[in-house]
Parts: sequence; structure tokens; C-alpha cells
Amino acid sequence: MNTKEKLNEAMKAAMKSGDELRKRTIRMTLAAVKQAEVDKRVELEESALIALLQKEVKTRREALAEAEKANRADLAAENVSEIKVLEEFLPQAMPADELRALVQAAIAETGAAAPSDMGKVMKVVIPKVAGRAPNDAISAMVKTLLNP
Repeated sequence: MNTKEKLNEAMKAAMKSGDELRKRTIRMTLAAVKQAEVDKRVELEESALIALLQKEVKTRREALAEAEKANRADLAAENVSEIKVLEEFLPQAMPADELRALVQAAIAETGAAAPSDMGKVMKVVIPKVAGRAPNDAISAMVKTLLNP
């Protein structure tokens, strides 16, 4: 079962159970998926769905930071709950040491030696990570390893 099917099944379950937060979160995510499919005029592949889910989580993390900055505990708690719901549909996160090993292998493979070679390394690493780590974490690791 792919991620889109899992989202649809979870939506049905949330509607039956009356879990408003879960229903609302999944409904917003499915709307974002549908919008992306309409914009691109294709059905999204699994990797694109994972990327979209990561984007939704990132958006909620940013909203969480803003809510905490504004001392809005109610909004912060809601964002935390939405993040937990969305993370159920993401693949297991990649450990930092595994990411470091992948980046080091990509650096060796591409012959990258300077920060200007970051793009080459990213092109090799991102497909291998397959949504198990956010792109900003990947780029931070690449920067760390390329800077002496």
C-alpha cells in the first residue's frame, strides 16, 4: 500500500472515530497532494508524496516556532499534534551516522573537494536517502564534510 492509499485509509478511520484533529490534518495533506497532482497533471510518485509530506511537516514546524514565539500554547500544542500525525506516514528517519557515511561515499564518488562542489554531491545523495532525511539536514552534512 502506497502513502496515498494509507492517507485515504487513515482519513476514513479518522472520520469513523470522530478524531477531528487527525481528520483535519489528513484532509489538508490530501488536498495538498491533489493540488500538486492537478498542477503537474500527473499522479505523484511515492518519492514526490514523501517530499510533500516532509514539506507539510516543515510548514508545521515553522508555525510551531512562530506560535511559541508569540506565547500561544494552544497553537503550539495543535502544531505538535499535527506533526505527530504526519510523521506516521513518513519513512523511518535515517540515523546521522548513516547519513554521514552516505555523504562521505558520495564525496568520494564525485571527487568533490570544495564547497563549490556541493551540488554534485547533493545530486548523488538525495536519491539514495529517499525521503528518510530532510534536504536541509543533508545539505548541512555536506557543508560540514566539504569545509575543512
